[in-house]
Amino acid sequence: MIEEIFASGHSFIHKIDPRCRLVAATLLCFVIALGQKMPVLWAGLGLSVILVLWARLNLVHVFRRLLVIWGFLLFLWIILPFTYDGDVVRQIGKLGATRQGIGLCTVISIKSNAILLMFIALIATMDFSTLGYALNFFKIPEKLVQLLLLTYRYIFVIEQEYRRLVRAVKLRGFRPGTNMHTYRTYAYLCGMLFVRASARAQRVYNAMKCRGFSGRFICLHEFALSPADKIWTLAALTVTVCLIFMEITL
Repeated sequence: MIEEIFASGHSFIHKIDPRCRLVAATLLCFVIALGQKMPVLWAGLGLSVILVLWARLNLVHVFRRLLVIWGFLLFLWIILPFTYDGDVVRQIGKLGATRQGIGLCTVISIKSNAILLMFIALIATMDFSTLGYALNFFKIPEKLVQLLLLTYRYIFVIEQEYRRLVRAVKLRGFRPGTNMHTYRTYAYLCGMLFVRASARAQRVYNAMKCRGFSGRFICLHEFALSPADKIWTLAALTVTVCLIFMEITL
């Protein structure tokens, strides 16, 4: 099962209505993604860090999430400054790092970290089913929401089936190599995985029908806006407008 390590806290962020958090995250990330002025980007990154600290999340787990994107950014910093046209500011052998390339890498790095931290603070702090119900409230197509929820629920089951199949071929003496037997074995493995996934999906569907499933999930938790939720939403809208104003005027 996929762990929801950030969803079990008791901070002020966790208590905010999921719909308000979803709106705030969408608007703020949209502004940060489209922003080009450095003060706006640094402000967005600072806001994301503050929200993470406000949510009282385990910083070790947050750092592990950031490592994934830092690996991509490291590759970007190695390649982009030396391949982007512009004014050379640093010569390393026959390669020249350009000011424009370094600037573009900086912008991408700030945006990536700010958006990821924003989603960790506001979206990852709710469980996946609550996120699905919040999306459904905003009239996201029900079939898309159901697909999202069921994929999240059963993706680990498919992983278990895959590991079981891999274990079976290893017990039969299979050793991967660069030959047709290896390619054929992996093709059979993938095909059998799809067959078992289809069979499992049919059993799940029959079980849901036996339990009265009528095509839509019923939310047991009723959303209700509190005064704190309204103040939070107003503050998020105010910050969004301020960032847009900074982007236009600076």
